[in-house]
Amino acid sequence: MATIALDPRLGKKSADFIAQTHRIYVDGKFVNAASGKTFPVYNPATGEVMAHVPEAESEDVDRAVRAARLAFDEGPWSRMSPSQRGRILNKLADLLEQNLEEFAELESMDNGKPISVSRAADVPLAVDLFRYMAGWSTKIMGHTFPISFPGEYLTYTLREPIGVVGQIIPWNFPLLMAAWKLGPALAAGCTVVLKLAEQTPLTGLRLAELIHEAGFPAGVVNVLTGYGEGAGAPLAAHDLVDKVAFTGSTEVGRLIVHAAAGSLKKVTLELGGKSPAIIFPDADLERAIPGTASAIFFNHGQCCCAGSRLFAHESIFDRVVEGVSDIASKIRVGSGLDPNTQMGPLVSEEQFQKVTGYIESGISEGAKAAAGGKKAADKGYFVQPTVLTKTNPEMKVIREEIFGPVVCAIPYKDADLDRIAKEANDTPYGLAASIWTRDISTANKMAKRIRSGTVWINCHNVFDAALPFGGYKQSGWGREMGAEVLNNYTEVKAVTTAL
Repeated sequence: MATIALDPRLGKKSADFIAQTHRIYVDGKFVNAASGKTFPVYNPATGEVMAHVPEAESEDVDRAVRAARLAFDEGPWSRMSPSQRGRILNKLADLLEQNLEEFAELESMDNGKPISVSRAADVPLAVDLFRYMAGWSTKIMGHTFPISFPGEYLTYTLREPIGVVGQIIPWNFPLLMAAWKLGPALAAGCTVVLKLAEQTPLTGLRLAELIHEAGFPAGVVNVLTGYGEGAGAPLAAHDLVDKVAFTGSTEVGRLIVHAAAGSLKKVTLELGGKSPAIIFPDADLERAIPGTASAIFFNHGQCCCAGSRLFAHESIFDRVVEGVSDIASKIRVGSGLDPNTQMGPLVSEEQFQKVTGYIESGISEGAKAAAGGKKAADKGYFVQPTVLTKTNPEMKVIREEIFGPVVCAIPYKDADLDRIAKEANDTPYGLAASIWTRDISTANKMAKRIRSGTVWINCHNVFDAALPFGGYKQSGWGREMGAEVLNNYTEVKAVTTAL
């Protein structure tokens, strides 16, 4: 299938990159897939093909893993001084910052998100993450212990890199998720095989060029494009991989666990969510209404921590629904490269069908659309921002992760925090929640009762490289970012010397 003419609003660097012949990055070289096969990359704003990338399969995975294995076991990376690793990570951050506009355009074309968002959030946060983790490279340390065993001993621990890491990232924040995965693994001294989401490979492939330019030794970082079955599964199962880190759906997370079980490799998972946003009757509604609207409509609702269940006390419920619905109806939906766009398309035809299917399911079961509920354009994967009311706990739209701009508004009656928390926690997920109230005691009492890895108070979707992020229950294992993430990529060794 021939590629199409690119959007004329693209800068020359971005257009030239999209139009070039793309290759995977293995052992310090840009190469074709062993089979020579490629697959198409679609522009979500039009549904048309804009590029082709290599279709990596098990032979390419094996080649990349063996390169990473050699780079870890015999190469310079794990033996390099921490300050040297930090300097190279900082060089990568500098290069990314210098090319911010190009990456913002590529992310917008690839994922569909508004360029105003990728320019202000996705790229700067990725830069910050690499710089934050560059600082940690010199601060990963063990401890000394006064033990009580008879005799005299010097006892201490070493925290060492876990080895070769297979990393599989999703399509909702392609560049930022690559940074979340690569930064801590590289700071710890691990080597990496990074498998990009097949829907959104462009910024990851461009990042591979910067990795090469920054001076990472051959084999330290390997970047593959391919499908989950052809590339992700053999990476998760490979015997020479010491650890797998995955971000994506809970369904695929289970497959990752099964694939990794054969060699008992370590696994961390950042998975789905069905996050509650809870508005108390005393909340500042001028803040809570736009805040909870942003909680679900940011990034087209394609966030694992999206506030997709909106709980509001019955005394304010109608006002909240009216306010959120009014915001939803006024959101400008369009191409991500349009500077006036506030919400772009969903990422793919598959995701479009999934999200519209959930909306249809909810309405067929009795839910009412207070706003939206339909597709938003004849071409591309656009869905109207949607507010559903009249739902019940048994509906699929309440029980399952939609991963689109669809919120279910739910009234509650009493002020019993335990009962509110029980309803909010009535989900297999536990990734995030937000609480909206002027009462600091209510806020913090409620935060303790919510079973999730992140609780925001009078805000939602606040992220920082220093903050750990991850979930309870079926929302995952382990944490991303902050000091906590370094536990994902290190082993602890106890050393005892008789004196």
